Amino acid sequence: MSEPVHIPLNEEERAIYEWQIWVDDFGEQGQERLKGSSVLVSRVGGLGSVVAYELAAAGVGTLILAHAGNVKPSDLNRQLLMTHSALGTARVESAKQRLLELNPRLNIIAFNENISSKNASSLVEQVDLVVDCAPMFDERFAMNQEAVRQNKPLVECAMYDLDANLTTVIPGQTPCLSCLYPESPSVWRREFPVFGAVSGTVGCMAAMEAIKVLGGFGVPLTNIMVTCDLRNMKFSRRTIQRRKDCEVCGDACVDS
Repeated sequence: MSEPVHIPLNEEERAIYEWQIWVDDFGEQGQERLKGSSVLVSRVGGLGSVVAYELAAAGVGTLILAHAGNVKPSDLNRQLLMTHSALGTARVESAKQRLLELNPRLNIIAFNENISSKNASSLVEQVDLVVDCAPMFDERFAMNQEAVRQNKPLVECAMYDLDANLTTVIPGQTPCLSCLYPESPSVWRREFPVFGAVSGTVGCMAAMEAIKVLGGFGVPLTNIMVTCDLRNMKFSRRTIQRRKDCEVCGDACVDS
């Protein structure tokens, strides 16, 4: 993993980010790291909308957004970067416009396509960190494989109904997605029950993980998975381990 570039803040930025700069182990140096950082957010739906919004508000310098398709009515209960007036238009363009209204200092690159084995390499190589907010495992596996290959940290988050989980992948140090799911779960499907508040909860947590890794402070969720049952407000932490026989990050895959 390469270190983010430190880019000095101007007076306007010091005023905007003042309250978070007050965080003791973050400070102006951490803010400079965020300004020099780039993040790929795969899908800007229920999870990704909140992740992108919080990263934009925190001052991450460059966001690359990848999400195919147009805004439809069923998006509006949870995809907070989509608006009624944007119905029928590209999701990534609606997201880009909303984020620039929040933070016009951002560099936003929008791709009207989903992650796949064809584009994952070129997208991941443009950023310092990836946040996986995609619902389908083929996308998630493609991102995971490239993040591991390129030694880029990956924040992995997912939700279903009122349940959610979150972990941070540091290639070579932690389990990757394929360690946890060697194959796509047969029961998983494209459409599922969801409240926007559940997506928003884990999306904020994922954004905080990305901010910690990029800002070089705090303790990220490495080798730990947090699970959330928001129906009963139960949170748990479980230790997770790399699989030596993982086809993506296992011993046989590590370059000598």
